[in-house]
Amino acid sequence: MRAHFIAAIAVLMGLFCASPALAHPSPFSYIDVRIPGAVVDLTVTAHIFDVAHDLGLQDETVLLDPAAVAGRRQAIVVLLGSRIQLWVDGREVTGAVWSAPELLADRQAIQLKVRYELPAPPSRLLLAVSLFPYDPVHQTFVNVYERDAVVLQAILGHDRHQVEFFPGTTQGTLAVIRRFVAAGVHHILIGPDHLLFLIGLMLLGGSLRQLVLVVSAFTVAHSITLSLAVFRILAPPAWLIEPAVALSIVYVGADNLTVRGGRDMRAWIAFAFGLIHGFGFASVLREMELPPRALGWSLLSFNLGVEVGQLLVVVPVASMLALIRARSARVGRQLAVAGSVVVIAAGAFWFIQRVWF
Repeated sequence: MRAHFIAAIAVLMGLFCASPALAHPSPFSYIDVRIPGAVVDLTVTAHIFDVAHDLGLQDETVLLDPAAVAGRRQAIVVLLGSRIQLWVDGREVTGAVWSAPELLADRQAIQLKVRYELPAPPSRLLLAVSLFPYDPVHQTFVNVYERDAVVLQAILGHDRHQVEFFPGTTQGTLAVIRRFVAAGVHHILIGPDHLLFLIGLMLLGGSLRQLVLVVSAFTVAHSITLSLAVFRILAPPAWLIEPAVALSIVYVGADNLTVRGGRDMRAWIAFAFGLIHGFGFASVLREMELPPRALGWSLLSFNLGVEVGQLLVVVPVASMLALIRARSARVGRQLAVAGSVVVIAAGAFWFIQRVWF
């Protein structure tokens, strides 16, 4: 009896541990990208299990027959073609030419070639892929080649559907500069915390030389830590940096209200807290997936964009404050006090928001 009981337990365990016959054997697809001049060539490789599933076939082994694959050429091309989009220099490319699907029996996969003809060599490519969304763990491995060497690798899946690439040409470098200068300006204009920090430092006025020193100290400091973070030398977590940025704004406003003459320390304050703000810039820059071969250009361009964005706001604000002080010193002092209170309130609000909400 005991022997029968043990045998029954073993059979049950075997049934539970056995993999279903139709379990997904390989939830991966592959796309190779090549750019020979004014052409973009893709090689798309997909497992027959996924293709069969989305074609509504009950048995994926049907696609192990080359004749069955050839007979479903149009359906396979329509299926995969609807799930791959290519943008070149900001415009979607249409008119792709697809090859007949080729069966790779040893890999249980189907492979197709895709060619996009372009009017000129590209400077920026964006590949958007969602091949088999029915499977939340499915991943597509993308390899970008230049002169038969892999220059970019990416994994696309449920949480990421796009990969961006800048060719290693003059046009590609210029595209990197345009992209990241614009990103730097945009980040400054939509993120007022960095600007409010600088404006707070300028509320007390001063000579042109003093104000230039303040802005320059802030620029040098945030450029240092931005570089350290981008190159992964030092990268504090955002949960620490973002509240620290808010506290730096509070400090500037409070310092304005308590300062009583003496040496102007604003340049040193700008430098000290600029180091923290640089890590804040870096968190945004890292989210943009920097081009590996153009890290220097992207970093320099983003910094340039940040400075342009700062100047677009700081110069008119500083000029307006100087004009007010020139007309009435009393009104200028009152404006500095009121502005400092606003700076403190905004910094305190952001600190509470970033720590607790």
